[in-house]
Amino acid sequence: MAPSHVLVPLDGSPLADDALVHALDTFDCRVTVLNVVTPLDSSMSEGGVLETGEERREGERERAESVIETAKKRASEAGRTVDTVVETGDPAETILAFVEDSDVDHVVMGGHGGDRNELARRLLGTVATVVVGKAPVTVTVVR
Repeated sequence: MAPSHVLVPLDGSPLADDALVHALDTFDCRVTVLNVVTPLDSSMSEGGVLETGEERREGERERAESVIETAKKRASEAGRTVDTVVETGDPAETILAFVEDSDVDHVVMGGHGGDRNELARRLLGTVATVVVGKAPVTVTVVR
């Protein structure tokens, strides 16, 4: 049966963008894009290693807005619209909670975000692995 609500978690990586394009091309239903902002431990900013808490939060907000705006643009180019959500928390846990709470019946996601070493490139990625293993719905992983 075709899904009625597809979730596409986005982290700004090329594979996540590919997942969005795949979802828009494949499924003719409601699509929600979710960007999860991962809070950093405030102690990491001590000694100037990272920006102060407010600078860091502002940077995270700007990055999330950029990811969401890019998703809206990609959807518009495909003649579609997407619902957009930004949440804060652990990415895998937040994705799974959103699936449970939002009537999602299919997840399409990239295999891993960001640049990683050669071994990590061969694996699905930690977030995708957790979501595939625990999601109560079908998960498509784009690689």
